[in-house]
Amino acid sequence: MKEITMSSPSAASPAEITRLLSNGRRHWIRKVKDRLAAITITAGGMSVLFAILLIFFYLFYEILPLFRSASAEQVASYPITKLGDVGAPLLLAVEEQNEIAMRLDDSGKMVFFHTGSGEPIQTVAAPIPADVKISSFALESEQSQIIALGLSNGSALLLRHDYTAHYGDNGAREIVPSVVYPYGEQALSLDTPEALLAIAARSSDAGLLVIGATEGGKLVARKWEKHEDFLSGDTTTEEVTLHVPDVDIRPAHLLISPDQKWLYALAADGNYRVIDLLASNVVDSGRFFASGELTDARFLLGGISIMVASDHGELSQWFMVRKPDSAPQLTRIRSFSDSGTAVTQLAVEHRRKGFVTVDAKHQLQIYYATSQRRMLSVPTGEAPVRSLAFSPRANGLIYEDGSGELHFWSVANDHPEVSWSALWDKVWYENYPQPDYVWQSSSSNSDFEAKYSLMPLAFGTLKAALYAMAVAAPLSICGALFTAYFMSPVLRRKIKPLIELMAALPTVILGFLAGLWLAPVVEHNLPGIFFVLIFMPISVLLFALLWNQIPFAWRKWIPEGWQPLVLVPLVLLVTYACFALSAPVEHALFGGDLRSWMRREWDLDYSQRNALIVGIAMGFAVIPNIFSIAEDAIFSVPKHLSYGSLALGATPWQTLVGVVLPTASPGIFSALMIGLGRAVGETMIVLMAAGNTPIMDANIFEGMRTLSANIAVEIGETAVNSTHYRVLFLAAFVLFLFTFVLNTVAEAIRQRLRRRYSVI
Repeated sequence: MKEITMSSPSAASPAEITRLLSNGRRHWIRKVKDRLAAITITAGGMSVLFAILLIFFYLFYEILPLFRSASAEQVASYPITKLGDVGAPLLLAVEEQNEIAMRLDDSGKMVFFHTGSGEPIQTVAAPIPADVKISSFALESEQSQIIALGLSNGSALLLRHDYTAHYGDNGAREIVPSVVYPYGEQALSLDTPEALLAIAARSSDAGLLVIGATEGGKLVARKWEKHEDFLSGDTTTEEVTLHVPDVDIRPAHLLISPDQKWLYALAADGNYRVIDLLASNVVDSGRFFASGELTDARFLLGGISIMVASDHGELSQWFMVRKPDSAPQLTRIRSFSDSGTAVTQLAVEHRRKGFVTVDAKHQLQIYYATSQRRMLSVPTGEAPVRSLAFSPRANGLIYEDGSGELHFWSVANDHPEVSWSALWDKVWYENYPQPDYVWQSSSSNSDFEAKYSLMPLAFGTLKAALYAMAVAAPLSICGALFTAYFMSPVLRRKIKPLIELMAALPTVILGFLAGLWLAPVVEHNLPGIFFVLIFMPISVLLFALLWNQIPFAWRKWIPEGWQPLVLVPLVLLVTYACFALSAPVEHALFGGDLRSWMRREWDLDYSQRNALIVGIAMGFAVIPNIFSIAEDAIFSVPKHLSYGSLALGATPWQTLVGVVLPTASPGIFSALMIGLGRAVGETMIVLMAAGNTPIMDANIFEGMRTLSANIAVEIGETAVNSTHYRVLFLAAFVLFLFTFVLNTVAEAIRQRLRRRYSVI
C-alpha cells in the first residue's frame, strides 16, 4: 500500500500562496461590489418611492385649502352713538382696504367712520328738501356703489359713495371718502306726485333708467338716453318717459337687469312679475314660496341671479331660463336653506357669487351660490341684526344690531367656489338652459361665474386614451407576435430596433405634425380614411389566401420569416387607391361634402382637430412602448414549451394561442397597461391635435381636453394660491391617483396571470 503524505501549509509554494491570496482578495472585492450594488439599487428604489410620496403630499398640501370652511373673527365693536345723532340704518358699506365704513340712515345722512375705532371722519347730508322724506331705497349694485333714494314727492335722488387714496410726503396712505352725485344734486322727476314706495335704478353706457312704484302697484319709469355725435364726439342726453305696464301686485322690491331688458317686481307676499321693458309687457308671473312672505331679495354679482329669502327660512336662487319653444321664465335654480327660521337680512359679495344671511335666531351664515355650499355659521349675539354688508374683497363684514352696536369682523373665505358637486356633478350655471358639466375657468367679464367641473377633463382624458389604445394595441400586439414568433431572426434584428427608435421621437413633433399636416389631410380625404379601415384588412386576407394558392416552388424564393416584406407594396397600393377614390365617391354619394352630410343626416359635427387625429398620432407614440415590452415577453417564452407542443402535433398557430400567449400574458398585459398609462399622461399631442375643447362628447370627430393638457395650458395664467391655481393642482392629483390605481390594479392582475400560467 502506497503511503500518502500530507504537506503542511508551511510547505506550500510561494506561487500557491500568491494564488490563494489573490483568490481571497478577488472574493472580498466581489463581495464588496455585490454589497455596494445591493445598497445602491435599494437606495435608488427607495428614492423613487420617496419622490412619489413627496409628489403626493405636495399635491395634497396645495389642494387642502380648497375644502376648508370659512372663518370669521370680530375685530371691533362700538356703540352707534359715536357717530352722532343718526336715524335708522338704510345701508352699511366698507371700502376696499377695510379701513373706512359708511352708514346711510333714513334721513339721508351719510357718516364715514373708521372701522377699527368707530371714530367719525365725515358726515354728509343728502340734498333732500326739508318737507320731503325718503320713502324707498335701492342700491344699483355693489360694484357701482350708486344709491337710489325714492322720495315722497315722486322724485329720485342718485348718489354714490367714493374713496380716494392719497399718499403724503412720508409715504403714508390716507383714504379720503366723498359723496358724488353722478346725475346732479337735483332730484330726478318721474312725472308723478305720489311717493315712491319702491325704486330701482340701472345705469349703462346707453343711459340711465329709473323705475318707481307708487301706491296700488302703479309703475312709473323714465330713461335718460345718451346720444353721441360720431363727427364731433359731443354727447347729449334725452329724457324719455317709458310705458311700463301696471302689475296686479304691490311691489316691495324692484330689480332691473344690467342690460335694462328685464324688470322684476317682487311683492312682500312672495308673488313676482317679470316685465320685458323692450316689449313693455308682463312675460312671467308666479310665487317664490309655497307659503311665507318675502323678507329680502338681492341680485348676485352680474345682475342675472336673484337671491330671495322668506320668513319661513327658505333661501333660493332664481334666474331667467329660456327653454326650446317657450318664452323665458324665472326659474328656481337651487335652494340653500329651509330651516323654518325667518331670514331677516341678506347681503351679497361684490366680486363673487357669495352671500351672507342673518336669521331670526341671530345666526349669521355665509353661502356660495355656484357650489351650493354653506361656508360658515356663527351667532351674532342676543340682539337682532338691522343691517349688514360685505367689504369689496369679502374679507370683512360689518353689521349693526338692535342694541345700537356696530360690529366689524374679519372674514377668511378664500375658495368657496369648490365643492364636490361643483367638481363632479352637473351644475346649473347662469344663462344655461339646464344643468351641465362645464369647465370654463376665466373670462373677460368681471361678472363671470367660474366653472370648475373636472368631468369634461376626466372624460377627455379617457377618450383620448381609449382611441389611442384602439389604434396602438392591435398593431403593436400583432406586430410583437409576428416579430417574436414567426419573423426571421435576421429581419427581427433590424425591425425591432427600428420600431423602438420611434419612441425617441419627441411628442411635440408628433403633435405638430398631427395638428398642422395630418388633420387637414384627414379632413380633405375623410372617405379615403374609412376606405383604408375597411379595405386594408380585406386586402391582406385576400392576399394571404392568394399566397397559399401560389406554387410552393415560387414561394420558396421568399425565405421563411421574410413574408411581411411582400405586403409592403400591397399596403402602399391599397392606401393610394383608397385616397384616389376619396374625392369621386364623396362627390357621387355625399354631395361633395361628407362632413356636411354627417351633420345633416346623423347630427355629427366634425372638428378638424378631433379624437381621430389624436388616436392616430398618440397611437403612433404608444406603439413602440407596447411593442417592445410585448415582443420581449413573447420572445422570452422558453423554447422547450413551444417545441414540446409542436412535437405533440400542434400547429404553429395552436402552439402560439395555447402555449406561448398564456405564458407571455403577464408581460403582454404589462405592456398594454404601460401603454395606457403613457396615453393617459400624454400632454403635447393632445394639446396640439385635439382642438383643446373641454366638452363631453363621445363623437370621434369632436375634440377634447385632457387633464394634463389643461394643466399645461392654464397653469401659467393663474394667480398663485388662487382657486383656479389650486383646482389645477387638484386636477394633477386626480391624474396622479388615476395612474396610481390603474398601475396597482394592473400589477395585481399581472401577478395573478403569472401565478396561473407559471405551471405550463
